[in-house]
Amino acid sequence: MFIPLFKSIKLFSRKGRKFYRFINSTTGIRPGKTALYQQALIHKSALRRKHSNEPFNNERLEYLGDAILGAIVAQELYNLYPSEDEGFLTKTRSRIVSRTNLNQIAQDMGLKKWIRFHPPGDISQTHILGDALEAIIGAVFLDKGYGSARKFVRNRILAQYLDLKQIVENDTNYKSILIEWGQKNKCPVHFITEEYPESKENTPVFIARAIIRDQVSGEGKGSSKKEAEQKAASEALENVETQDYAN
Repeated sequence: MFIPLFKSIKLFSRKGRKFYRFINSTTGIRPGKTALYQQALIHKSALRRKHSNEPFNNERLEYLGDAILGAIVAQELYNLYPSEDEGFLTKTRSRIVSRTNLNQIAQDMGLKKWIRFHPPGDISQTHILGDALEAIIGAVFLDKGYGSARKFVRNRILAQYLDLKQIVENDTNYKSILIEWGQKNKCPVHFITEEYPESKENTPVFIARAIIRDQVSGEGKGSSKKEAEQKAASEALENVETQDYAN
């Protein structure tokens, strides 16, 4: 039976009511399974366990939320840019869901106040904030389904905190994005760049290869080391979803 919002809030303790209101105002959704949202904000450093051998932290929700966020952003870009190719869509999505963006959005949302982690300190330079935001997305998905998760991402993340036009138009540091992708997915990334004899125009030629887990994932050529590595990283970003980087 449907319980009005003000009555359902009364069922919680004072702290529980504040948390319920926070999740409601942040996501635009009335939480059904409040425990999911609480778990989404427990970092593994808190070392809390639901049972003796069962970790109770946000790692699994983060994993799920990361996949859901990627699917939602991919769907939005697919609809917004019908004439763009897969490479453009992949690189734009990578920029939107970058750890820098997610950390800043989580900070602006006020998630830091509710995240449980140890030891206490400044987490603004860590992945904890962005991971918690992805975990919240995972919690919304499990609690309310894909439609509600998509609504949350579209209305409360993309529309409020990101300028999509600016993201698309600004120059991209593909090398930084690839390295960040590698850190997040625990895939070592490095570049091998070689300089070749001067060409007829008396300028050096550089060939760069982006290496992920000992596999050449992208190659680029340029008149400078930076240009060659940016091109190699750009090509690698187009390939990261089609190549297998499993341990």
